Amino acid sequence: LALTYDHRLVDGREAVSFLVTIKELLEDPARLLLDL
Repeated sequence: LALTYDHRLVDGREAVSFLVTIKELLEDPARLLLDL
């Protein structure tokens, strides 16, 4: 997974946190469907 973002608008920590969340949801789709 890759993410491109503008460092002037988004802090790197927030971008990584978002990417980790997306990765976890892709690894466990039931979590996404159940909104846990």
